[in-house]
Amino acid sequence: MNDITLALDVMGGDFGPRVTIPAIAKALTQKSNLSFLLFGDENQITPLLQKYSLLNHPKIQLHHTEQVIDSDIPFSKAIRQSKNSSMRLAIEAVKEGKALGCISGGNTGALMGLAKLLIEPLPNIERPALTSLIPTTNGKSSVMLDLGANIEVSNYQLQQFAEMGNLFAQVMLDLVYPRLSLLNIGTEENKGKAQLQAVHQLLKHRQDINYIGFIESDKLTNNLTDVIICDGFTGNIALKALEGAAKNLLSLFKKEKADFNICRNTKRYLLKLIFYRYYRKLQEINPDRHNGATLLGLSKVIVKSHGGANANAFYYAIDYAVQQIQSDIPNKILQGLNQSYTK
Repeated sequence: MNDITLALDVMGGDFGPRVTIPAIAKALTQKSNLSFLLFGDENQITPLLQKYSLLNHPKIQLHHTEQVIDSDIPFSKAIRQSKNSSMRLAIEAVKEGKALGCISGGNTGALMGLAKLLIEPLPNIERPALTSLIPTTNGKSSVMLDLGANIEVSNYQLQQFAEMGNLFAQVMLDLVYPRLSLLNIGTEENKGKAQLQAVHQLLKHRQDINYIGFIESDKLTNNLTDVIICDGFTGNIALKALEGAAKNLLSLFKKEKADFNICRNTKRYLLKLIFYRYYRKLQEINPDRHNGATLLGLSKVIVKSHGGANANAFYYAIDYAVQQIQSDIPNKILQGLNQSYTK
């Protein structure tokens, strides 16, 4: 395995180093070819590196900065205040070739804006799309994009999302002819906005894409399609609804800490016993295991972790970035697009 260096915005997300450092510790035990460039406040990071026996680790370089982009400030202000921030420095490390990919759980708008500003886009791609793998109930995954990078999109951009999603699924899911669908409020030809109906007709006549029609949001985890296409507004709402539903269901089976109520614990035990098979399936679609969305359409791998991710979830975002780097996703997308454009 070739060595992989990742740049991490250690301060990003709701919990900063308290999540990112234990995730790094786990990643280093699981993947011998990994190295990390860490960007953040050494006063907060160093005690945690010491706690997890990572202080002076040969595969970790810490770059100190006290500047952090707040999670709740507007996009334009975030970009103006980004100089010397942990997020910007991490992305710049990728731009300069010091790292092969970047991961941050910080301000989504700022991450997307800085990535598009600093990282070269693939030729002919108008807008990168936030892309993730979502779990399905049969243990497989589907690709979904856009998940929030582009609130409003043109018909042409939706077609580009379909092209990139198609190539991403071929590589990441090892599929020869992935099934593609547009997310809509119904599967009938006359359902949905005029834009969706127009793109639906365009994709139907594409010979290079296995487009199978509309899909509704209640079928997203049923593995009825391999690639789900939508604008960022729709995709973000759908994804968060899925994540919330899965977490709420999982919480029904979990034992709360400091809960010594015998009746309540007995009920939980009986629930697990009766619905064990379903509980196993719920574990497979646990959002923590599928944390991380990549900005597809850039020449480098930039992964956005959920801001509220725990250490285990952030580890999976690291793993998601590694998979894409090992699969050479940006170059595979470029090659696939070049082939389709020259036909």
